[in-house]
Amino acid sequence: MRKIKYEVDPHNRLSVDESTGKSNLTRFRKVIDGQFRIGKNNILTYHVKSPSGNSGPVPNQFKLKGKWSLDKNHDLRLTLNKWGRDTFGDRLTLKGELVGAEKDLLLFSVITKTKHNETSTYILKLKGAWKADKHNRLVFEVKKEGSKHDSLLFTGAWELDKSNQIIYKYKKFKEDDKQDKLKTIIFKGYWFINDKTRISYVFTRDDRPVFQFSGALSIFTGRYIKYQIGIGIKGEQGIKGAVRTLIFNGLWRIKKDKGLTFEIKHKNGKVVTMVFGAEAKLFGKNKVLFRLRNEVNKDIRISLRLSRHLLRGDGEIFLRLLNSRNEVSMCAGAGWKW
Repeated sequence: MRKIKYEVDPHNRLSVDESTGKSNLTRFRKVIDGQFRIGKNNILTYHVKSPSGNSGPVPNQFKLKGKWSLDKNHDLRLTLNKWGRDTFGDRLTLKGELVGAEKDLLLFSVITKTKHNETSTYILKLKGAWKADKHNRLVFEVKKEGSKHDSLLFTGAWELDKSNQIIYKYKKFKEDDKQDKLKTIIFKGYWFINDKTRISYVFTRDDRPVFQFSGALSIFTGRYIKYQIGIGIKGEQGIKGAVRTLIFNGLWRIKKDKGLTFEIKHKNGKVVTMVFGAEAKLFGKNKVLFRLRNEVNKDIRISLRLSRHLLRGDGEIFLRLLNSRNEVSMCAGAGWKW
């Protein structure tokens, strides 16, 4: 029986071992000069430049199908399908770095060498979708044929930068240096409030929620919004916890064409606005009680008391109408006229 074993050498080149069933002796081993690419449905291919070592016929391209995963060193791994032949349970590990995340892409940098000892770097792009699992950990679902996918689990706890953007830090062992180096991926995006115990993260303002974090604890005041999100990290003794605290400092406003808004000003001067619908009621002489709603007018189980002096501009007009009509309550939002 003919057996073929595929491996990746230390320079990220494909090597092929072939032997017969009658002997354990290797018939030949080729290290093939080429480059990996990712095609439709995230199938890995290896495009051949020229073989190194023993001579023999080599195809122009190898198509490699299997299951994608991340190993402990955050390298990309493909466990090959058997393809109807006898194999050794081949696992191809591409050594490199996770260098970027976009709303439907994961970018992985690979360094290779040619047979002439020339070094080059290229980027592999896996297509798929980001999500948060039940422990609020980051997951990238690699798209495959039909509705199938492979899940790449980011086992560490994500963090937050000074602008409340999600960042993921991981330790990368470098064989050349014989030590770990700290690497970082930045997820550039915006937060979206679902309700009192759920909050989401999007890459662009028009996206549907990408990471939806559940079980969060929230506090809403006149000057800030605060969420605490628990993350379950897999350790030697099972799942252990970590907590990330989101604090948005800003100002509440009522905008006639939008509704109740919360304006967050970052240190770089950029202003990010969260928009809510709201049902408003007068509360005593100097306060207004708002019951917040989302963009489809659904109650999101959050109540907020604001002093009148915080609501300027359109907010003052809104409050005068609330007083003059002796209304028990009024609604503020893009779908409401007042």
